[in-house]
Amino acid sequence: MAQGALSDKPLSPHLQIWRFTVTMAASITHRGTGVVLYGGTALLAGWLLAIGMNAPIYSAIAGFVNSPIGFIVIAGYIWSLCFHLFNGLRHLYWDAGRGFAVGMAKMTAWLVYLAATILAIIIIWAGMISKGVS
Repeated sequence: MAQGALSDKPLSPHLQIWRFTVTMAASITHRGTGVVLYGGTALLAGWLLAIGMNAPIYSAIAGFVNSPIGFIVIAGYIWSLCFHLFNGLRHLYWDAGRGFAVGMAKMTAWLVYLAATILAIIIIWAGMISKGVS
């Protein structure tokens, strides 16, 4: 191999070169919400098993869910569900061969964040109202 042969090859873009964009954030968030949904679904499954099997375990899980940290976990799970839903719909739109233009991709990414946040707030609000918390 001749000296300098490696320097003749183009280098892949590095994170210092790339600008962080909303479409990149939506992609990363989609993967992250998928991980959160696994954990939240495990908590939900544990709660459902505890209902039918063991009162002390159910009391512990119910106590956690009713704590301030539990509220944050539940709110994060709900927002993750909403984001994953809307971004999944965005991917279905892409599967139809639409929405790939840069401007449209940016707009739909922002819309996914906005719609997920609004729907999560509505669901959390409805849950609090049904519990009698105002």
